[in-house]
Order: sequence, then structure tokens, then C-alpha cells
Amino acid sequence: MTRTESGDADATTEYVVVLDVLRHGRQGDDRRRFDAAPIAYALGESDFRLLELTLVEDADVSIGDQLVVSPVADRELIQSVEDRSYGDLSNTATAEVDYVVEDIVEADEKRFVDFYNDAQPITLRLHQLNLLPGIGKKLRDKILESRKRQGPFESFEDLEERVSGLHRPKEVIVERILEELRDNDVKYKTFVGRDGQ
Repeated sequence: MTRTESGDADATTEYVVVLDVLRHGRQGDDRRRFDAAPIAYALGESDFRLLELTLVEDADVSIGDQLVVSPVADRELIQSVEDRSYGDLSNTATAEVDYVVEDIVEADEKRFVDFYNDAQPITLRLHQLNLLPGIGKKLRDKILESRKRQGPFESFEDLEERVSGLHRPKEVIVERILEELRDNDVKYKTFVGRDGQ
């Protein structure tokens, strides 16, 4: 969740990014096209939850817009919010997910670099870093050794420079998030459905 601008630790505002807008509701809805409420598919910025938003009539919402979903009192254009899975999304929304995830990771670089800084063992044989695509035992050990000897990583660029063999650390995080979004059976959810603080 993103802190409110007042800095109040108890008051949090949760934002989503709109992936698609269906002005006449979902196809297959039993109501006539013009009787159905407008809906939007969206992605949570902090927890990467996929949501279906029922919008107020005549809501001026477009793909890429950022909306408040929580607290409820701050919602201006949203009547209700429901969780959805990747398979429930429209074709347009599925096409937009990749771009929106990449934008979120890029905009909040420190949060995702901190994953590399803070990652811990999950079990005796599995480490959180091993959940990232392309990171095996050797690369994991290089990352851990670098952060132990030289301190925390400052940026994706710093990661790439200090850890030989780790190419595109930002894209590796994006790939993992997309994998977690697309596959409900992923055993360890590191980013999706978790608070992004």
C-alpha cells in the first residue's frame, strides 16, 4: 500500500491501475448491453491483486488511469471491487498486464531492489532468490556474497554491476510477478497478494 501524503502511518491509500474498461459491462451478462453497469479490470500497485471494479455510471476512466480503491470513503468512481483471476480478464486487460507490471516495478525501484537485499531462506533447501527466473544456486550465492561484503544494493544498475551473471534484474522481478499472476498454482507467492510495504 502507498502511504497517504499526510504521512499518517495508520491511514493508507491503496491504488490500482486500470487495465481495461468495459462501458457496457461484461459480455455474457444476462442484462441488456445498455442496462449493465460499466466495469474495469485493474491491478493493485502494492499487492498486484487483479480486480474487477464496478464503476459509477458515466465514470471517465481510461486504460492506465490510477484509481483509489481503499479506503472506501475515498473512492470516487468505483461502486464495488471484486477479486479476479488472470483467466477472468478481458483480452485487452491481459495484453496490458505486462506493461503495467513493468511500470510499477520501474516506478518503485527501491521496493524491488530491497527484495534482493532482504531475501531470506524459505526452507533449508530453498531460498527466496531461487524463486526468481534464471537464478540458481550459483547466482544466488553471488548475490548473497555481494550484499554481505559490499552492503545493500542501491539500484537495479548496482545489482547488475556487482553480480556477474545477473543480467536484467528488473526484468527478472517482472517475470516472477507475471508468473504469479498467471498461475494460481504457484506454491510460493512472493509478490502477488502480499502487501507491498
